[in-house]
Amino acid sequence: MAFTPLPLIDDFLVNYHVGHALLVLFALSIVGVIPLGSRKIVSINAVMFGLLFLVIPGSMLGDDPFTYRFLGLALVIVAPLLYVTARR
Repeated sequence: MAFTPLPLIDDFLVNYHVGHALLVLFALSIVGVIPLGSRKIVSINAVMFGLLFLVIPGSMLGDDPFTYRFLGLALVIVAPLLYVTARR
């Protein structure tokens, strides 16, 4: 029988949940948007991820969903301020 790496991948991923995945995607998207040089795009990205953190059910966010809820709330409050103060 051929060796498949799926059990190894499953053992690695079992320790993470949707909150971790969203946090990594948010960080990668911010890093990807920074070279564009537009604070408006960064703020729109932050608002969208803030709404995602607020809308995702708490059971999918792991043991402490309030941490991700507070992050989403902070992003939803701060990102529009960044959008308004952006020049372009």
